[in-house]
Amino acid sequence: MNLPAGLERLLRPLTLALIGGRADPPFPRSPRLRIRLPAFLGLLPFRAVDLVVVANALIFWFVYSEGLTELMVDNARLPAPVPEWWVYLAAVTTFVPVLLREQWPLAAWRIALASVFLAAPIRDVMGSLPVSTTEAVPHLLVVYSVAVRCERRTTAGVWTVSLLVLALSSAEVNQILLAATLLGVTALLGYNVRIRRLAASRLAEEESRSERALAAQAALEERARIARELHDVVAHHMSVIAIQAEAVPLQAAGNAERLEEGLREIRALSLAAMTEMRRVLGVLRDGDGRTDTAPQPGLERLEELVGTARSAGLTVTLSLGGVLTGLPTAVSLSAYRIAQESLSNAMRHAPGSTVSVRISRSGDELHVHVANDAGLRSPAKPGHVEGPGHAGHGLIGMRERVSMLGGRLWAGPVGTGFAITAILPIMENT
Repeated sequence: MNLPAGLERLLRPLTLALIGGRADPPFPRSPRLRIRLPAFLGLLPFRAVDLVVVANALIFWFVYSEGLTELMVDNARLPAPVPEWWVYLAAVTTFVPVLLREQWPLAAWRIALASVFLAAPIRDVMGSLPVSTTEAVPHLLVVYSVAVRCERRTTAGVWTVSLLVLALSSAEVNQILLAATLLGVTALLGYNVRIRRLAASRLAEEESRSERALAAQAALEERARIARELHDVVAHHMSVIAIQAEAVPLQAAGNAERLEEGLREIRALSLAAMTEMRRVLGVLRDGDGRTDTAPQPGLERLEELVGTARSAGLTVTLSLGGVLTGLPTAVSLSAYRIAQESLSNAMRHAPGSTVSVRISRSGDELHVHVANDAGLRSPAKPGHVEGPGHAGHGLIGMRERVSMLGGRLWAGPVGTGFAITAILPIMENT
């Protein structure tokens, strides 16, 4: 049977309140509402106390004990008292919703609504509303919880049904108006809390989305900068290949062995150039079309970098182990940049700190480890680091460099300071 649209809109809130409504998931609880237990209480099944749960339990115990006594007294005044089990059932359905309202607010309200009918025969002796002051507390609490967790139409339906039930049970206009006011204020308060929490949740989501977008943009910018730095490396390989391709036939002069040896050299250089090309993760030119062709630094300039850091107030110890000469250009450049950005991070977040820089070669791997202490103030977790002469992105840039080479990176707090460890593979075709 199809109802008129206007009537359907009027009945929809009532339907949602009684049978069809659904509550949203609970909002995240503020950490201030959870108290961690001392370590010596570690044998307990829980390690923190939720103050809201404790408050609900205390309210339940108070209103149940008081309300049960009131129901017993009122029942004894009746000419024909109801059975005692009826009194206990009315008390349970009246006060248990306090414990259920956090997880199942609509179910708790429906149980509280049923309790009105169960308590009505007992409260008739009073000639007033079928709820006492003690019993009003659970009703207002569940209405508040519904307003916080349910949509507006469901909350309107809960308010309307609650008021209708109370109005049908009492002939006192003043009491009905008082009930309508209390229920309305409670519902509006809960709805206002809901709107504020939803707005805060959306704001947090937008901020998270914005942070992810900024991190992605920073990664793209860092990849483009890395690609520009590798520009000269690839260009050098290609130039040597072109020269070799012209010189080998002339040098061979018909000698098959010499020609074969020259072709092997060209092949090795071609493989190295292809490897470098695969490492170019972004465009080689900036937004204005200019190309950065300045010579790129390597580990041979590490002493100069350490000297600059010392002049900035850091106490830097440098330790080099293994044979660091003859490293592939990309590996040497990446190791230098990782050390540079780590020292820059120490300058910004831990001025005056003691920094240890250890670079060593172990087989086909290059190990880079940079650690600093707290310095003059506690270091913050690096998010954006500016190296000398260019804008960098701290850990984002380091991870991009290490990922480009197929290596591994660890970064995080160590004691009161911060440490970064990178392992860069050294392959024959790099």
